Amino acid sequence: MTDTDIERDFDPAYGRAVNIADGVARLTAQNPSPFTAHGTNGYLIGNKTLTIIDPGPDVEGHLDIWLKAIAGRRVDHIVLTHTHLDHTPMAHRLRTETGAPVVAFGPHRAARPLHDGETNSFAESSDTDLVPDRKIGDGERLACDGFVLQAVHTPGHTANHLAFALEGTPFLFSGDHVMGWSTTIVAPPDGSMGDYMASLEKLLARPETIYLPGHGAPVKSAHGFVRGIRSHRRMRERAIVERLNAGDETIAEMVKVIYRTTNPNLHGAAALSILAHLEALVERGAVETDGPPLAGGRYRLAG
Repeated sequence: MTDTDIERDFDPAYGRAVNIADGVARLTAQNPSPFTAHGTNGYLIGNKTLTIIDPGPDVEGHLDIWLKAIAGRRVDHIVLTHTHLDHTPMAHRLRTETGAPVVAFGPHRAARPLHDGETNSFAESSDTDLVPDRKIGDGERLACDGFVLQAVHTPGHTANHLAFALEGTPFLFSGDHVMGWSTTIVAPPDGSMGDYMASLEKLLARPETIYLPGHGAPVKSAHGFVRGIRSHRRMRERAIVERLNAGDETIAEMVKVIYRTTNPNLHGAAALSILAHLEALVERGAVETDGPPLAGGRYRLAG
């Protein structure tokens, strides 16, 4: 994936729902940031009754915007792709306002336990208070006013991440697993690069061709884009191996070279991405470290 593949031309149309197809509309929260692009995309599925996907943050005025878009219709489900706080707080509000149950894979959890001396850099970004009213697992289906959503477990960004295929259409709601505006943050211990790469393969085996992501514009020609993401991640892994071969031992040393053209404000996230790759390389026996893989550890090629 190159910069030419990234789609940053997107009108969030704050304050109103944008029709995408019959019975499918997008509503974008006004919470722009380096990690959320223009803001968090929520979706409405249905015509007479509604299922809502990822209603987003509880920012000023956003509840009123959602209620205007709902327009008095019954809300059958509030569905979550995952439990980061740019996706979930409005679910609490809408559950109270509409009585609709919150549906998700499960409560927030890390991909693995913390190692001794390790902290979770993204702990404050997670909604640890949310307990879904209904858990939905991989392959399970949800009826939505003439439509059917199929849950697709796609761990990697978080352990409980789901995508949702809208059966009989080309659409898949990809959450934060695949986004057109940026690569996805995979940050241990919340995330797992091994899981993330396996989830990319899972999506490539599916028929959907248009992804509706948690941030940014729709991803068209989705399989080609996913193959580009896969190539980009493999290229990043090769760059890490090259830095180890050149004598770098720490993540800080690698970030300075590999991410030299990246906004310094994002170097913290970049370091976590490198840690995720190193964790996967250690698991495969290609890289060694003393003890478990840690952000402050020292690394070397195996053998």
